[in-house]
Amino acid sequence: MATTYDFPSDLLAGQEELHQVRAELSALLKRLPWSVEPLDGFSDDTGWRKVERPASPGWTADEQAEVEKLRRRERELAVFVSTHRYWSEFTGPEAVHARSRLKHAHETPPGEDTGQGS
Repeated sequence: MATTYDFPSDLLAGQEELHQVRAELSALLKRLPWSVEPLDGFSDDTGWRKVERPASPGWTADEQAEVEKLRRRERELAVFVSTHRYWSEFTGPEAVHARSRLKHAHETPPGEDTGQGS
């Protein structure tokens, strides 16, 4: 049977928010132009693979502010989660395993009933 951990609720909430912020930041970055500053498009096939980019209008001030806000919150949450007092209970491989389990604590373990009918 797999080891289970009794993670404190604030640590669980911090990890869950970290997942959400990272997903939101990733989705935002995928929607934004490839360059923060306006740049011409280019094509380069002198390397090991061809690279092409269309012209980029750059990011607006609001888009830059939103990315910075999400990155700042991501750093705050990463520091909170990684330095939480709960981790002082663990050392060595056990600490690595516990931290890994926290990253997946919001997922339903395989074979566990989700409460939904078949």
